[in-house]
Amino acid sequence: MTDTANEPLSCSGQKVLLYSCSGAANVAEAADRACRQLSSEGRGSMFCLAGLGAGLEPMIQAAEDAELNIVVDGCDMDCGKKILDKCGIRNYIQIKVTDLDIEKAKDVPVTDEQVQVVVKRVREECGP
Repeated sequence: MTDTANEPLSCSGQKVLLYSCSGAANVAEAADRACRQLSSEGRGSMFCLAGLGAGLEPMIQAAEDAELNIVVDGCDMDCGKKILDKCGIRNYIQIKVTDLDIEKAKDVPVTDEQVQVVVKRVREECGP
């Protein structure tokens, strides 16, 4: 029996890692909640963006080994994308929450509907 407990889950048959913005605004919460939902659906495995930012070699290697990395950034600061770029990761796509007509605000709670907009966009990137 093969041990797949630590294997990234699949998105259209690919091994996918999901990275979420961790900012303080509503768009970060939308990114996080969407990635958590997608991970629970088996669309990918959430992975530690902070570990990449810290330059942890095993995490960078895992990102390089994944077939696809999906970074869900909250806004135009592109923090997640910049971390992957800094680490030399090229096999990724970026989805930006503010590009989905969700306005960034610190004191506005994210809605379930906004989270589903982000989930839908990631699913579109992944395929059925």
